[in-house]
Amino acid sequence: MIRKIFSYLVPITIYKAKSSWSKSIEITWNHGQLVLDSENTNYSYGSLQRILRLGLKTIGFRQIKKMDRVLVLGVAGGSVIKTLVDDIQYKGTITGVEIDAEVIQIANRYFNLDAIPKLNLVVADAFEYVLQTNTKYDLIIVDVFQDTTMPNFLFENFFTKKLCSLLEVNGYILFNTMILNSIDEQRNSKYSSEFYQPNFRIKKIPRIENHNELLIIEKIK
Repeated sequence: MIRKIFSYLVPITIYKAKSSWSKSIEITWNHGQLVLDSENTNYSYGSLQRILRLGLKTIGFRQIKKMDRVLVLGVAGGSVIKTLVDDIQYKGTITGVEIDAEVIQIANRYFNLDAIPKLNLVVADAFEYVLQTNTKYDLIIVDVFQDTTMPNFLFENFFTKKLCSLLEVNGYILFNTMILNSIDEQRNSKYSSEFYQPNFRIKKIPRIENHNELLIIEKIK
């Protein structure tokens, strides 16, 4: 409790480690809240939770609450899962895919993810999981980063086409991206302008928390 109170004055790191996928993983009390950070960015809770919550709100909390199956690619500390369960009161099945097994252990220890009912956590590469599964989802949340870097496969047409094939009618993909320079800006512009899948439409929510841009893809029929 004392750490939580003092964190309103200065961030207090309570855990720091490396993993096979991350140079630095830190758990910090910051403004009365536990957050998970990588070396250069917020991984869960903090600003990331606000960003993805805005995307979910744009889709519609009431609509999400009625969904049956959600897929989260890139779990980290599980802040978006907590938003689904705590804020939206989502009761359906959630499948979370995370490549870093150590991060899952940290999420269970500090954020109690393993206490959430109907949550299935899978340690796997997001690319391989999407290519291998045929399960249909009502909502797919894509939040895949290695620190501040986004894997190129996320923007490739082959991956996008397969991801879209996993959506139920009236389903959504919430794709969190980061724009740090002109190359990232061009990448996102190219992705949005060239995006085409039959019966889908895409919209952008630009410049959230300075460097993030959300892409919302909807399957309309």
